Amino acid sequence: MINLFDEHLNAGQKEVMQGLTDPAKIQAFLDGIPYSPENVDRSPLEVLQDRKAHCMDGALFAAAALRRLGHPPLVVDMVPEPGTDDDHMLAVYKRHGYWGAVAKSNYVGLRFREAVYRSLRELVLSYFEQFFNLYGQKTLRFYTRPVNLARFDPLEWTWKSDGLGTIEQYFDLVQHYPVLSSAMVAELSVVDERSLEAGLAGSNPAGLYQPIRANQSLGRSSND
Repeated sequence: MINLFDEHLNAGQKEVMQGLTDPAKIQAFLDGIPYSPENVDRSPLEVLQDRKAHCMDGALFAAAALRRLGHPPLVVDMVPEPGTDDDHMLAVYKRHGYWGAVAKSNYVGLRFREAVYRSLRELVLSYFEQFFNLYGQKTLRFYTRPVNLARFDPLEWTWKSDGLGTIEQYFDLVQHYPVLSSAMVAELSVVDERSLEAGLAGSNPAGLYQPIRANQSLGRSSND
């Protein structure tokens, strides 16, 4: 599948991929292209062609790039309280037995993680404080087990977008692990204005999830 992906790249695209020699360089590539607000899923090849991506596009691209470096193409979905925020996908990898992640995000804090986390849960929890919506509510509630995208190789996902909806739907079916108890949720505070502003630095407003209203069940307000 790796060689088949390369066969679909032109000379310039091959040069880009050959330069992505470690996870940090894959992240730098994703950081260097605009965040896509469109409701369009792109294969890794189409990310190279269009030079833009949203979080699922970025996770698939990073998984394909990590695969070229010898890592399995693993993706984890982080899931918010329903109706409050977007899911966020990570391409995860292990180095020296520790977990790290590469991701494309419209939020500053939901991107790269060095491979220093002893468990997948520990890695996911490193995103908790930065996983908030426009009301400053901390919305992360579940994460999935890692999905090895090699299972979808018959869909030719690295260069075709036709089967990406199938991949997205599959994440709804795999095991989800809770991040918080209901008691923890009840005691959550909202993000302070300085952190909210920092998290949104450089974001594309058109790509930000718009909750209908603040959900008071998500925790305490800053005035409590």
